[in-house]
Amino acid sequence: MSDVNSLAVTAARPARRRSARAAGPAAAGLVLLGVLALSIGFGARQLSLAEVWQGLTDPTAPTYTVVHEMRLPRTLLGLLAGSALGLAGAVMQALTRNPLADPGLLGINAGASAAVATAAGLLGVTAFSGYVWFALAGAACVAVLVYAVGGGRGATPARLALAGSAINATLYSFVSAVMLLNAASLERMRFWTVGSLAGAQPSTVRQVLPFIAVGLLLALALARPLNALALGDDSARALGARPAATRAAAILAVTLLCGAATAACGPVVFVGLMVPHLVRAVTGPDLRRLFAYCVLLAPVLLLGADVLGRVLGRPGELQVGIVTAVLGGPFFLFFARRGRSRA
Repeated sequence: MSDVNSLAVTAARPARRRSARAAGPAAAGLVLLGVLALSIGFGARQLSLAEVWQGLTDPTAPTYTVVHEMRLPRTLLGLLAGSALGLAGAVMQALTRNPLADPGLLGINAGASAAVATAAGLLGVTAFSGYVWFALAGAACVAVLVYAVGGGRGATPARLALAGSAINATLYSFVSAVMLLNAASLERMRFWTVGSLAGAQPSTVRQVLPFIAVGLLLALALARPLNALALGDDSARALGARPAATRAAAILAVTLLCGAATAACGPVVFVGLMVPHLVRAVTGPDLRRLFAYCVLLAPVLLLGADVLGRVLGRPGELQVGIVTAVLGGPFFLFFARRGRSRA
């Protein structure tokens, strides 16, 4: 009888695992929907759920303009940018084998910021459709530069972090110099440089969507090859992966995600660091599950930080980049110290 019971328990385990795996994304989706509702409802004027629904569906409602012209674009931009930054951080951590990799810490956001500052402050490009290409080029250049300076395929986490920090400092000094030398640029970019969703417009969401969508699809498609690459180049080739092509595609995906997100809402830091670490505790090392959860839960962090900034800063607001920096700084120090103690 005991053997029969043990066989029954063993047979039931895969079913429980499958149900748990199915329940996880559903729970993450529900949490994301709740944060989306909070983001639309909170602001200078707090709206009830009924008012939010009327504003979304009834063009004659008093809240229609507020919801459609201000709250909804801001929320959608936070959704897109959060997914982009969270997934970009997970791809970078897998590609560099650096658990502290983040688009902000390794200078990729700074590259996009420097390119946008050049376009807006020195070349007079003010439309998003114009300077987004500068942001993509800046992000790509810095991604390749950090990877090369950090040692390429032989890069260590410490060397990548040092290379990223040096490039970060240099590029942000350049951004500050451009803003100080150009008064119009200073006024136009003062919120953008700290990371903000406040200036989101429907046109910005429409223009940034194609870049982030392509980056998300490319990154998600790379989950299996990056899983193989974690075993080493020889093992990856034996499994049918192409290491050089995988690395090039990963850099392209990170460039699209970080460049577009930074062009739209400024250099928001630590989202790409915090979310993959928190998600990995649930999903384990399998990048297919990790990437999917990052797409769902990174917007929860970004929009949650945005709502928190609106609540704490009333009657004004704290920009979302400030809130994520305050939350992410201690998080980074904790994981850096834990990694050092393990070493």
